[in-house]
Amino acid sequence: MELLGPEKVDTADVKVIKEKLFGYSTFWVTREEPFGDLGEGILFIGNIRGKREDVFAKLQSQLAEVMGDKYNLFMVEEPNSEGDDPRGGPRVSFGLLRREVSDPEQTTLWQYVIALLLFLLTIGSSVELGIASQINRLPPEVVKYFTDPNAVEPPDMQTLYPFVDSALPLAYGVLGVQIFHEVGHLLAAFPRKVKLSIPYFIPNITLGSFGAITQFKSILPNRNAKVDISLAGPFAGAALSFSMFSVGLLLSSNPDVAADFVQVPSTLFQGSLFLGLISRAILGHTAMHAANVSIHPLVIAGWCGLTSSAFNMLPVGCLDGGRAVQGAFGKNALVASGLATYALLGLGVLGGPLSLPWGLYVLICQRTPEKPCLNDVTEAGTWRKAALTVAIVLVVLILLPVWDELAEELGIGLVTSF
Repeated sequence: MELLGPEKVDTADVKVIKEKLFGYSTFWVTREEPFGDLGEGILFIGNIRGKREDVFAKLQSQLAEVMGDKYNLFMVEEPNSEGDDPRGGPRVSFGLLRREVSDPEQTTLWQYVIALLLFLLTIGSSVELGIASQINRLPPEVVKYFTDPNAVEPPDMQTLYPFVDSALPLAYGVLGVQIFHEVGHLLAAFPRKVKLSIPYFIPNITLGSFGAITQFKSILPNRNAKVDISLAGPFAGAALSFSMFSVGLLLSSNPDVAADFVQVPSTLFQGSLFLGLISRAILGHTAMHAANVSIHPLVIAGWCGLTSSAFNMLPVGCLDGGRAVQGAFGKNALVASGLATYALLGLGVLGGPLSLPWGLYVLICQRTPEKPCLNDVTEAGTWRKAALTVAIVLVVLILLPVWDELAEELGIGLVTSF
């Protein structure tokens, strides 16, 4: 399809760029191909004449001198290359796109309105989670109305007011994890001069929130930045969540705060192998083998936060985990890990009853991989790859449910039958 608008690279500019930028000392162009989603750019293919990072920095500087801020230059792997560069690593090419094409669109007023509405709904779902955690204390007519599909007449909602007050601490914990997550992204993005969109929080009545959709509003400089910014949010949220989870478990053994406890089915702890084992170690065999377990609300807030963080770290699409895998190991690795993740979610191996809604959410909202960085060739550092690998292993352990036979063997929850 021939582009007629201003999005296409000007042929006169291409001629100037080839004369001023490329040559024997930088990059010798052998041919050109279309570049970009619609072929609106130019991909220069040829042979690099030096260390790729040094050549790229020089070309970027010269492009700014010759063309100002009219274009963005990308260093990418040469498509359909027959071999690696003789100097080591993949052969590289340089893509040229107009800034109005390659720069992400800025947030509109309607998007701010939608983000605000979603945040208000997330507050509501977090409060609802706090109320649901006290189901053993709720008046019978209220429980019947919300659990019996044949119940028609609503109860006196004023009876819920005291439970809303006691539900707020748990809601604050759930919301605190989500906000901490987004602050982690911002703190990692700011020194790298990367702009982020306003977060679009996703309400969920089981976890309080599924997390948030946060878009990059500027092009990432390199793959290290993609990994760092992507991991900073889940790591921050998980750190706060694990702190609340651990403190909550310790408080659950303290009779002085028993008035704050809520009762949950012991089978709840079978929802996560990793968290179930930690709970078993701290609460003990006797407590975990009762029909119901009395725990501090911080345990629920921490559990929900860790589960939400783990879901967002799954290596698929443009979730935080998908972005990190794409930055650390490349797009091919993301495709492979994405297919494996979809299969595990579809089979219910990860996430238990939440696997289907989460999989649908990813397919609808987050399936598209992140766009390339300006320098999309230089690999991420070894320690970043190691940290990401460890994180994904922990994600699997957190989201892996415990089947009844193993739960009985490990002492996680009261198993009545096989």
